[in-house]
Amino acid sequence: MMSKKILANDGISKSGILALEAGGYTVSTVTIPQAELIETINSENYVGLLVRSATTVRQDLIDACPGLKLIGRGGVGMDNIDVDYARSKGIHVINTPGASSQSVAEMVMGNLFALSRDLHQSYRMMPHKGDQEFASLKKRYGKGQELRGKTIGIVGFGRIGQALASYALGVGMQVKAIDMQVNPVKIPLQIAGVGALEVTITPTNNLNELIGELDYISFHVPKQAGGKAVIDEELISKMKEGVILVNAARGGVIDESALIEGLASGKVRAAALDVFENEPNPRIDLLENEKIASTPHIGAATVEAQDRIGTELAEQIINLLG
Repeated sequence: MMSKKILANDGISKSGILALEAGGYTVSTVTIPQAELIETINSENYVGLLVRSATTVRQDLIDACPGLKLIGRGGVGMDNIDVDYARSKGIHVINTPGASSQSVAEMVMGNLFALSRDLHQSYRMMPHKGDQEFASLKKRYGKGQELRGKTIGIVGFGRIGQALASYALGVGMQVKAIDMQVNPVKIPLQIAGVGALEVTITPTNNLNELIGELDYISFHVPKQAGGKAVIDEELISKMKEGVILVNAARGGVIDESALIEGLASGKVRAAALDVFENEPNPRIDLLENEKIASTPHIGAATVEAQDRIGTELAEQIINLLG
């Protein structure tokens, strides 16, 4: 009889654990160091390994763990898993692409509001200088701008990009979508007490032509082949003066050195980064830059999203493994 033990090495919500236990599974949420994973999986007879961003599942682990039947990623991107190789070995590889869309979109909107009013800088300075330099800080941070009427480019128009479009449309922004798929997409707008309305957006696949029109750009694309940046020095030079950028996708989508240069020149007014090239040890010059609002990869880190991720993983595991 197949073992029914699952190792959720980067954690899983209580709702996910309960759903798996109801399906007859035993779930461990003890984090095993990467170097000890192979030994632990084999000695404990785990048939499923669930990860998020911290744990990697490469060919060496896949080859060394013949009892592993399923690898699950609690989230969207699976660049920390050798997906094709695992599937070639008959291992199920699953993720939860829709579970965190709303949470990520809401965090991006929060960053758009904060960066537009320089709140990220004001929050830093008020505890240190607010009692002595109140008037000068008021003058310094009193040059904000509204979102209504501005144009946002959403690079990557999958579930998260579409969720962001719904919020952006709701506050009166013009939305331009950039995606490899250029078919019209119907965006539902949920309005309390009214119901749902729909706006149709047709993406373009040419960011280069559109980039000079955008006041804000948000990125929702996977890590590119070979680690190539979507946004480099050349594209930043073509952006509108004072553009605001948000990256809640993957580190490396924006060339970090080019971003720092763009911020220094004023071409880029501000940026929000939830992801970094060198996670979990991002560059200190990014973290200390007063024009960058940094967060530690928490786009999907809401109670609601984690509950959806956990239950969705559980449902897939029970369906696939029984």
